[in-house]
Amino acid sequence: MSFFPLTKIKFKAITLLVVFIGLTLMQSRVVGVSNQNLPVPIDQVQTDNKIIALTINVDWGESYIPEILDILDRYQAKATFFVTGKWAAKHPELIQQIAAKGHLLGNHSYSHPHPDNLTVVQNKEELSKTENIIKEATGCKTIYYAPPYGEKGKNGLQAADELGYTTILWTLDTIDWKLESTPELIAQRILDPKIRYGVKPEKKGAIVLMHPKENTVKALPDILAGLKNEGFSFVTIEKLITTGLTGNTTP
Repeated sequence: MSFFPLTKIKFKAITLLVVFIGLTLMQSRVVGVSNQNLPVPIDQVQTDNKIIALTINVDWGESYIPEILDILDRYQAKATFFVTGKWAAKHPELIQQIAAKGHLLGNHSYSHPHPDNLTVVQNKEELSKTENIIKEATGCKTIYYAPPYGEKGKNGLQAADELGYTTILWTLDTIDWKLESTPELIAQRILDPKIRYGVKPEKKGAIVLMHPKENTVKALPDILAGLKNEGFSFVTIEKLITTGLTGNTTP
């Protein structure tokens, strides 16, 4: 009579043991990923201050850079220009002008590849080549990295981290590279961003992404004037991320 209950007890014990081992293995896999110590890219800064960082990713559009610099001067705005190495090598006078006006230069890789498709070594080569070009032209070492296409896979993040870079993404995207992005639409995406996933993006401590395009140049005065009327000032990434704890507000 005792054999059947004992068998049930043993069966339950074995089942619990198997479940425990399975959960332990699953947890060890999750911990193994998180213990790679890869920093989370910065896309927002938690702050009560009305400050915002304009970032301009540059791999083309050199003809618009002087006008962008003039507009930024007009509104006492500082920005961060993430440039590719191949572009910087062709236009050293422009990156010198950017630096001379007090803007920050960042690293946007050398050839604008998909970082997620490269090895860690290949990503490091992209970053190092660009760093050397910018340093030779301006004497400044880059320490912030904007990955092409906003990719944030392990290899790119690890390469940037090992080279001492902080990876930067964005809170508000102008999406100015699309043909249908008119100046009015570009400005609206920053001044009155749409609710996403049930949340209205916070402009305090936001990072804005744009590119040197004709419609962006046309929209920029409206963006700067509108934000300035709201009490915002415009700072470099370096100044923004030292104002408080970093957040992670974009998917």
